[in-house]
Amino acid sequence: MSLKTVHLVFVTLLSLLCFGTAAGLLARAWGENGEGMDLWIGLASGVTGLVVVGYGFWFLRKLKSAAYL
Repeated sequence: MSLKTVHLVFVTLLSLLCFGTAAGLLARAWGENGEGMDLWIGLASGVTGLVVVGYGFWFLRKLKSAAYL
C-alpha cells in the first residue's frame, strides 16, 4: 500500500471517529443529565474532525501525481 492510500484510510477513519464522538457528546450535553465538559469536549472533537478533513484534502492535493497502489 502506498503512503497516499494509508493516509486516505487513516484520515477517513479518524474523521469518522471524531465526528461520531462529537455527535454523541453533544447529544448527551443537551440531554437532561448533560454536563458542561460534554459540550466542550464534543465541540473540540468536532473541530478536530474538521482539521483532520482539511489535512486530508491538503495531503491529497500535495500528492496529486502519486498512485494509490
